[in-house]
Amino acid sequence: MLFTVKINKNKDFLALYNKGAAVSDNNCLVYFRKNKLPVNRIGISTGKKMGNAVKRSRARRVIRQAYRECELLMPIGFDIVVCARKGAAECKSYEIASFFRRRLIPKMNDPDAFKPRNKGVKNHKK
Repeated sequence: MLFTVKINKNKDFLALYNKGAAVSDNNCLVYFRKNKLPVNRIGISTGKKMGNAVKRSRARRVIRQAYRECELLMPIGFDIVVCARKGAAECKSYEIASFFRRRLIPKMNDPDAFKPRNKGVKNHKK
């Protein structure tokens, strides 16, 4: 990967889960946020609900390949976390790459994507 390094620290994953913008599909959920660095940082998360280690590893390989296919189209300077869903182990990399091109890249270029989300806020009547 040319302009990309890995995210390994738990605090970086948690920061994206809490403060990042999100885009989802049947196969994966992607959180992203600007990082003020000259490179992108990517992390891939696969939970045990997906299946055994073989399925989780395959999902990570497929997601990495899809990212490689779209890397030159991605804007630089973002932290990205891709959370694999159950369908990610059975799909092909071009399906996830298509999701990156259709939904993720336009959302990353949209300045309105970074507005704060109303997480857990309820409207109470008095």
